[in-house]
Amino acid sequence: MAGPAPGDGTARDPGLQPERTRLAWRRTTLSWTVVAVLGVKLALMDDATAAGVTGLALAALLWIGFLAVAHRRIRALDTARPRVLSARGALLAAGCTVALAVCGAALIW
Repeated sequence: MAGPAPGDGTARDPGLQPERTRLAWRRTTLSWTVVAVLGVKLALMDDATAAGVTGLALAALLWIGFLAVAHRRIRALDTARPRVLSARGALLAAGCTVALAVCGAALIW
């Protein structure tokens, strides 16, 4: 016999899945922080040009944006029945990641 159908209103036991997701978001946030610190080091190692400072400022804004998305998702996972990550949140996280990669490539180049 199959278990309860999704969405039928019965309580579900999410197990450790929300905890694993929370840890993944924290691990990704830590990785972002390391990348941001390395970006600061790279920008300050060379002579501070206007382009380097602009790239660094943009990377810092992207880092803050990603932190906001991650924090909101981590808080949403604290409920008994976590909501699915919204398309807007997923798009924002992916967009911040791609934009940070572009900033990193511009700093190296």
